[in-house]
Amino acid sequence: MSEADEPTERPATRDGANPLRGSRTSRFWVALIALIVILILLVVFVAQNTRAVQLSFLGWDWHPPLAVALLVAVVGGLAISATVGTLRLMQVHRRVRRTR
Repeated sequence: MSEADEPTERPATRDGANPLRGSRTSRFWVALIALIVILILLVVFVAQNTRAVQLSFLGWDWHPPLAVALLVAVVGGLAISATVGTLRLMQVHRRVRRTR
């Protein structure tokens, strides 16, 4: 292997940290771009699923667009999952405090 093939060292700052390391700002931009992509996909999903569907629940009947019905179901599922997860974390936290 010649010297030209060897990877070059990244210059270090005075405190020895790599100046090209990830930061909160770079993670924020990655998260923002991911959110924008998800929102674009969501808009396409809603635009392509506008056909009305019949839903019945406990005597209620209504005819929302398919996309709205699916999104409400997803949000409901996420709310239930977040509630159960939060309750579990609270339970574990209480057990840890008791053992100290």
